[in-house]
Amino acid sequence: MAIVGGGPAGTTAASFLAQKGWKVLLLEKDSHPRFHIGESLLPMTLPILEELGVLDEIKAIGIPKYGAEFNSSTESNSLQTFYFSEAWDKDHPSAFEVVRSKFDEILFRNTSSFNVDARENCKVTAIEFPDSKSVQLSYVDESTETKNISAKFLIDASGRETFLSKKLKLKQKSSKHNTAAIFGHFLNVERREGKDTGNISIYWFEHGWFWMIPLEDDLMSIGAVCYPEYLKQRKQSVEEFFSATVDLVPEVRQRMRKARPAGKIRATGNFTYNSTRMYGDKGENYLLLGDAYAFIDPVFSSGVQIAMTGAKLAAAAVDTLLRDPSMNRKPLKTYEDKIGKALKTFSWLIFRFNSPAMQKLFMAPGNQYRIKEALISLLAGDLYRDTPVGSRLRMFKIIYYLTFIGSFPQAWSNYRRRKRNVNNIFRGGTTAQDREESEEPISD
Repeated sequence: MAIVGGGPAGTTAASFLAQKGWKVLLLEKDSHPRFHIGESLLPMTLPILEELGVLDEIKAIGIPKYGAEFNSSTESNSLQTFYFSEAWDKDHPSAFEVVRSKFDEILFRNTSSFNVDARENCKVTAIEFPDSKSVQLSYVDESTETKNISAKFLIDASGRETFLSKKLKLKQKSSKHNTAAIFGHFLNVERREGKDTGNISIYWFEHGWFWMIPLEDDLMSIGAVCYPEYLKQRKQSVEEFFSATVDLVPEVRQRMRKARPAGKIRATGNFTYNSTRMYGDKGENYLLLGDAYAFIDPVFSSGVQIAMTGAKLAAAAVDTLLRDPSMNRKPLKTYEDKIGKALKTFSWLIFRFNSPAMQKLFMAPGNQYRIKEALISLLAGDLYRDTPVGSRLRMFKIIYYLTFIGSFPQAWSNYRRRKRNVNNIFRGGTTAQDREESEEPISD
């Protein structure tokens, strides 16, 4: 079994597959620790961390997170906090904010306890599917020597690099949503008090929304997810543009009045994409996992949750497939349906997040028919179990459309702006993925 990518998706899949008795080779092109955003975990991730045996280690590096705070300058109620203890299932009242470099390294090192052959600084260069029973991989390690291996199955968990999706020309930008982001880490930023100290703060503003995620050692992750047309206006340095963007949100500027940068400011584009296939036909034993398959938007901190839950489900599906080939692709199709349903639910809400109608509903939530509890369950990542949450979220959709009609001029203007930005690609990103994608643009 071969897995490309040593982030949360790859390490989780590797651990569960090895636990099921498979020999697993995990290849990571970089070395840990390495920088990554996506620091806010969801409550439904914690049971998986416990299964992997790392929950205590994560607690040691994490800041307790009891909810998510939303701020709006256009609504009479300017601040609304959703506490996970008020979700449909009350048994998962908290999560953690973590420095991703530490979090990812813990997961990677922990694979050794499952006897995974986990290797760093190994860049996969070629993949072939010679027959229905094997996958051929070539990779270059630290010695710069090319090595070739054969595996029964390949899981691509390469994240936003989307190695296999690009190689097989499966990657496509979203036809419904497109955003870009500018972000960094800061010291000495004002935090909330008491139980709310570790909560993520979200601020809507005219070009998108800000996140503020408190981390250990006085660090705060701060970023703005914006329409590409806004980031493309940048004439000054990334640092100056970020500061000017902060100035657009007085509450964020107030909390950052004594802030000091704790690293460089980064910008990235092409946030929203997917792949035309999640797994290969018979004769191509592969599966795309987590961000290697699709990425929506970081607004609900769903990335790590989708990656790790998907990895656990993928491990079960691949194990079933390989132990009983007569099932053909049925286990993978079942997996695809489950992940696709969760992505669709997250996507519907995320694509409309900047709408004035959505702001109204978030800032004045009602719990008739337990709709608020269902919404908090979504924010907690509870989308994979058989619960009544789905039916209540469908009711929430109806309320949203009625609210959209009630605020039609502003809501329609926002809708048109979102659609206008779908094909407006921001190429001013400073990350490694942005540099690679500027050379290999994704298809329409």
